[in-house]
Amino acid sequence: MPAPRVLMLGWEFPPFITGGLGTACYGLTKALDAEGVPVTFVLPKSVDRSFASHVNLLAPEAGARFVRHDQAVAQQEPPTTTPPTPVQSAVPTASAPKAVDEVRLREFLQARLLELPVIADAPYTAARAEAVARWIHEVGAAPEVLRTLRIPSEVGTMMPLTDFLAARAPASAPTEAAPIVGAADYSGDLIAQSERYAQFCVQASRGLEFDVIHAHDWLTYPAGIAVARLTGKPLVVHVHATEFDRSGEHVNQLVYNIERRGMHAAARVIAVSMLTKNLCTNRYGVPAEKIDVVYNGVDLDPAQVGIKRIERHERIVLYFGRITMQKGPEFFVRAAKRVLEVMDDVRFVVAGSGDQAQRMIELAAQLGIGGRMTFTGFLRGRDISRVFSMADLYVMPSVSEPFGIAPLEAMGHRVPVIISRNSGVSEILMHALKVDFWDVDDIANKIVAVLRHPPLQRALQDHGEFEVRGIGWDGAARRCVDSYVQAIARVRPPRQAQRA
Repeated sequence: MPAPRVLMLGWEFPPFITGGLGTACYGLTKALDAEGVPVTFVLPKSVDRSFASHVNLLAPEAGARFVRHDQAVAQQEPPTTTPPTPVQSAVPTASAPKAVDEVRLREFLQARLLELPVIADAPYTAARAEAVARWIHEVGAAPEVLRTLRIPSEVGTMMPLTDFLAARAPASAPTEAAPIVGAADYSGDLIAQSERYAQFCVQASRGLEFDVIHAHDWLTYPAGIAVARLTGKPLVVHVHATEFDRSGEHVNQLVYNIERRGMHAAARVIAVSMLTKNLCTNRYGVPAEKIDVVYNGVDLDPAQVGIKRIERHERIVLYFGRITMQKGPEFFVRAAKRVLEVMDDVRFVVAGSGDQAQRMIELAAQLGIGGRMTFTGFLRGRDISRVFSMADLYVMPSVSEPFGIAPLEAMGHRVPVIISRNSGVSEILMHALKVDFWDVDDIANKIVAVLRHPPLQRALQDHGEFEVRGIGWDGAARRCVDSYVQAIARVRPPRQAQRA
């Protein structure tokens, strides 16, 4: 049986990510590609091609038509006003220009990235421009430096960065509240953006050849349902988190309704853990036999793992991820207070951004430990490996964590981890210290134990590194293929049954 052709719908993809969703989409598509599964990935907005040389990119030229990345570089065709027409061939060719990173391009042989005209409120180019402006402002560069920088305007021409920023709302000034480079867009009216994304997916799917639709999280479910109805192809929805994970018991009813409708419309549901599967069954009424548990993996780069540590006298305890209610940042700060009462050579580093960041900073100040905490903001690329290389311990005190990829990344960097029992990743890790997120005394005691007892630290490092080597995306990809096959069989009965 030939490999199923997959139309994959996702809201984020590296380098524009806020957490595990974009990382999971990248790792899964790469592993599916290695399995020979053709994947067309649809994003809600165009990304900077300089960040996407590792895929054979299908992208809109000035919102006009979709072209392959290698064709766009070679031809530099001017914008037109014709409707978007997907290019069918997406296999790298020997004629691709040298400007494309050929080594990274070969990472994907079957997958292609289909980017739609920008439909979200804040284009990635705007976020990047504001981040550049903020960085220049922070390092004290002269104002004339800003005027020398030029970026693409909305009509395709180049304009000074200062003019671009001046034309935007006052909130866009280079301040701490400005969007951070690399972050996916979850601002504005997400319901409306999801509906517009669905309309574009329906348009883009015409003429594409695929056997199954794979939709990641609630923002893409309306698009998946619409394309499935239009084409008759089976829908598989991938539940990375639910509204109960994000909001506790105070759920947004509209989001809950979209999630429930997507799960029930799907031929198969993929959950990232048994924890998430149970939520889908108990809170959304999805039959357990319809749900496949597919644990996330980790894509480790041995070259990055070997980054030299930065010498310092302080021990580093790391919080890495979005700073939101579900991640338990308050419990991290309160545990830090307990630790600093018995140890004075520890620094707590918070790497990430989110709606609870300001609250986290204020709580640290109220507890009198602000001087022992460092907030890095959102990190991406090589900075992620660098912060892991500095850490002596990683702590994930999540209130609700459907899976949790960051502990796997930490273990791959030989960093011991403490994780919440209320997380999906705790179901598969044996060499991690596990805690109840609300028990700050236990969290603090385990932090002190790891930092004060080198044999325990080395045991967690050695066994954890060995364990995480067996948790890759290849197994997740094979299990997803099994889900695809079951979904296809459900909507396309065997020939014998059809003849009967």
